[in-house]
Amino acid sequence: MSLTFSIITCTWNSMPWIDESIASVLMQDCQDFECIFVDGGSTDGTLERIRAVPRPYRLLENVGGGISRAMNAGLEAARGDIIAHLHSDDFYVRPDVLSMVARQLETSGNEWLFGRAMPVKHGILQQENFVAPRFTYEALVRANFIPHPSTFVRRRLFARAGRFNAELKYAMDYELWLRLARLAQPLQLDIPLAAMREHDGSLTTREWLAAMQEALQVRLAFTDQGMAARSMHYLRYLVRHRRAIRAGAT
Repeated sequence: MSLTFSIITCTWNSMPWIDESIASVLMQDCQDFECIFVDGGSTDGTLERIRAVPRPYRLLENVGGGISRAMNAGLEAARGDIIAHLHSDDFYVRPDVLSMVARQLETSGNEWLFGRAMPVKHGILQQENFVAPRFTYEALVRANFIPHPSTFVRRRLFARAGRFNAELKYAMDYELWLRLARLAQPLQLDIPLAAMREHDGSLTTREWLAAMQEALQVRLAFTDQGMAARSMHYLRYLVRHRRAIRAGAT
């Protein structure tokens, strides 16, 4: 029996991007997927675009409480073997993403995998200007290099690891990756699977200093209690913080 997918898309006034996101799912050569939309109360025509999707879907409306709660609501509704969260401003960059993921997970036996993501800046798809380190748990604690829309997790692993932490506003995916990594080694692909749109409305663009601070708190929670290790995390944070401020000022 082939693996099935649940593609969870969280939306809120997503008219500028929702069509491209939906189209990238519908074009997949693997059609063994369900579409689950979780909307936070859109008023701009987003819901009308979702209702025009030419295949069965599920729409959860007026889900409040932030993005973590929305993603968790999608998880509760999901019935596929593999879960993916593709936000409304992200999209898949090739038509064989799902078939490739299914094949890789079936042949490798891994419980989850991640690939790379291409940035979209000012509406233009660009090559990723980042070389990800080879995965180890220790490397992930040092920095989050797992792109959210290019990550696929077996639903049974979610059942073991738990949901997204709704107390977090920015680093909920990073915190979940660390919990997943404690349970199972992911398969790492070095090819782009999705695109992530950078725009003024995205949380990590609008509030990047707060996002860096929350990521540090998550990192410290998953590191050992030795002063040397914690001090290194603080030093790396200060360096990244300074670089981010300089980049924002130019």
